[in-house]
Amino acid sequence: MNGLEDLATKVYFGNELRAWAIASALFVVWFTVLPLARAFIGRRLRALTPGSSATALLLARELFDRTTRLFMVAVAAYLALRWLEVPAALERGIKIAFLIIVWLQIALWGTTAVRHPIDSGRIGHAAGPVGAAGLNILRVVAVATVWVVAFLMLLANLDVKIMPLVAGLGIGGLAIALAVQNVLGDLLASLSIALDKPFKVGDFLGIGEEKGTVEYIGIKSTRLRSISGEQIVMSNSDLLKSRVRNYGLLYERRISFTIGIVYETPRALIEAVPDILEEAICAQPKTRFDRAHFASYGDFALIYEAVYFVLDPQYRTYMDIQQAINLRLHEEFGRRGIEFAYPTAKHINVTLPPQPSEAGPG
Repeated sequence: MNGLEDLATKVYFGNELRAWAIASALFVVWFTVLPLARAFIGRRLRALTPGSSATALLLARELFDRTTRLFMVAVAAYLALRWLEVPAALERGIKIAFLIIVWLQIALWGTTAVRHPIDSGRIGHAAGPVGAAGLNILRVVAVATVWVVAFLMLLANLDVKIMPLVAGLGIGGLAIALAVQNVLGDLLASLSIALDKPFKVGDFLGIGEEKGTVEYIGIKSTRLRSISGEQIVMSNSDLLKSRVRNYGLLYERRISFTIGIVYETPRALIEAVPDILEEAICAQPKTRFDRAHFASYGDFALIYEAVYFVLDPQYRTYMDIQQAINLRLHEEFGRRGIEFAYPTAKHINVTLPPQPSEAGPG
């Protein structure tokens, strides 16, 4: 027993062998318990949420899965080293390494927490065309913010005065912002698109003279596929400065058209034309009649104006309906003897009296 006691009290590297044994045992225990606890809790969470949409439980499972083995090694080593006396310089180095690993792990947990609702939103809208690019933008910004905050907090825990650093970063950031203001403008515009959702992938837009279907919403630009087939690339900042017509949100179309008949039309037929227009419109499916009137006297025709709504946003449906209305009007006007007007010029022959001779009588 005395031999064992003497061996236990021998000093190695400033600590008794007994202290080294306790520290080693604690390290093994903690490094065994922590991974087992992570695996056990992870399995329990998976058993609680098979295919479930319980956000809190899913997030907790992701956080446990995101816990790194390096972090568990650092925790086990930190708890074990509390039984040992180490030199001040080495203790300072161990503290710095431990804080770096801890804040690295916190940053990983933070990025998981901010990415979870964004990825959940992406999955929730996977069935339809959505602004997945907008979600990617939010994800990048959120993750970058978490890493910057974690880095600043690490510096603060290492007794680094971060306020001058933040001020310097602010001045440097201002200089960089001035240098890349166009890129930042497009980035902010993309964030505005992601948050405000004025349009999404698949919508048909009219932007100034350009028209096309949204194919991609990126960090700097948005791409449209025009009617004629070519791709139109527009910067996000220029796009939001323009007046955007989103035909993708159209649920019905208001249609107004005019026709003209000749002035020689009898009074009874002139009065009948609005009713003819109404009948032609109401005979078509997916329409709602609004009005039809003898609107004005034109240069060469009596002008009628008709207004109706197409209860379908598709442009092809509108054109099919308008074609059917035109054909019905053509048939009905022909049957009743109503003539469509078109520009004509009437030639009047005028006989001038003979002019006297300039030479006068001979």
